Amino acid sequence: MTNLLSPASQSCQTLTDWLCYIEQKHPQHQIELGLGRVLHIAQRADLHLLPGKKILIAGTNGKGTTARTLEQLCAVQGFSVGVYSSPHLLQFNERLRLNGEDVADPLWCEAFAFIEQLRADIELTYFEFTTLASFYLLRQQQPDICLIEVGLGGRLDATNIIDPDLSILTTVDLDHQDYLGPDRESIGREKAGVFRSGKPAVIGETDIPQSVLKYSQDIQAKLLCINKDYQYSVNETSFSWRGVQSQFEALPLTSAPLQNVATALTALEALTLLPSKQQTVQVLAELSLPGRMQWLNKTPGILLDVAHNPQSAGYLAAQLQFIKTEYARVHLLVGMLKDKDIQQSLAPFHDLADQWHLVDLPGSRGAQASMLLAQLPAQSHYCCYSDLESGYQKALLSMQPNDLLVIFGSFVTVSAVLALQKETDV
Repeated sequence: MTNLLSPASQSCQTLTDWLCYIEQKHPQHQIELGLGRVLHIAQRADLHLLPGKKILIAGTNGKGTTARTLEQLCAVQGFSVGVYSSPHLLQFNERLRLNGEDVADPLWCEAFAFIEQLRADIELTYFEFTTLASFYLLRQQQPDICLIEVGLGGRLDATNIIDPDLSILTTVDLDHQDYLGPDRESIGREKAGVFRSGKPAVIGETDIPQSVLKYSQDIQAKLLCINKDYQYSVNETSFSWRGVQSQFEALPLTSAPLQNVATALTALEALTLLPSKQQTVQVLAELSLPGRMQWLNKTPGILLDVAHNPQSAGYLAAQLQFIKTEYARVHLLVGMLKDKDIQQSLAPFHDLADQWHLVDLPGSRGAQASMLLAQLPAQSHYCCYSDLESGYQKALLSMQPNDLLVIFGSFVTVSAVLALQKETDV
């Protein structure tokens, strides 16, 4: 390819250089939904034609855990697997995994240089640029299975330029209303845009919006719905899954939501990629995902979760009902973005918190601790902090050995604490 790198990008030598260049061209928080630009560029090098079996994963919550479950269940069978996901927690490289390993800097730099030349004078958003770079790498590496996590919505998301063999809709809840619509019906319709005519579509949402069902019927997608076409049941020590033709009993309980695990198993069954019972047990016994119900310590307890909207917060609060019985007091460290539904996200914790630690998040989207405080009951015990590091350190100092600290509210919050923990461990 003729060298068409812009003068600014020609100076990019490292991954940090490239990320700074892309961020300056189009900051991450600036979102422009639409497939026109990204598809036009992709078609210049067939980047939308990904290798192997392709699964496109949409949903308000649960995309990451569903993708990780699928990845592990495929890898244990000996398949090579590529996973594209966002956002990252600690480093950008996490956004593309190949056979369980984050893609190294040199490959990212090669991909960004290729996309920079390919795009010519067409402007791309940060997400579009990184999506095309990931698709370039997936085509280069040729994994057996590509797991692609939607960034925002579905219908107009850059990832939707591919033709998946199967689509997944994990859940539908209120989030990103400025882009996806004011209610579950409009949001559901946007997310259902990842479905394809005549192809399987696995739905993990228990309360499916009518817009999803109507669109599925209109395009004649092959729906597989939880509690209808597949289901799971739980007892004290294990759970069982029943798919369309297969079923597994006495599977180990896992920190990942079982709804997502059941959805992943059903998707693999539909693609005739279902692992054996023994392989499934092996995977679930060790299944975890950074930032999702992640324990940093047990005594005192320090638990991280990226819950940042009403649905994911409700799930976390429900889990805490069981976890808190092992601890004397519950501390909650919370930092959120101001475009989230703060009131409904904090409401499930009102009766769980003995002490709130509220922190300001930086940037134009970061909410001030005072905004969080305004949504708490008047009798709440709380402390407010101007930055997350001081809030985290003070929260740790206020704890007794038999206390529990739960950190949630945003990917920004969890990633910052993980970074602080990494510094401490070095």
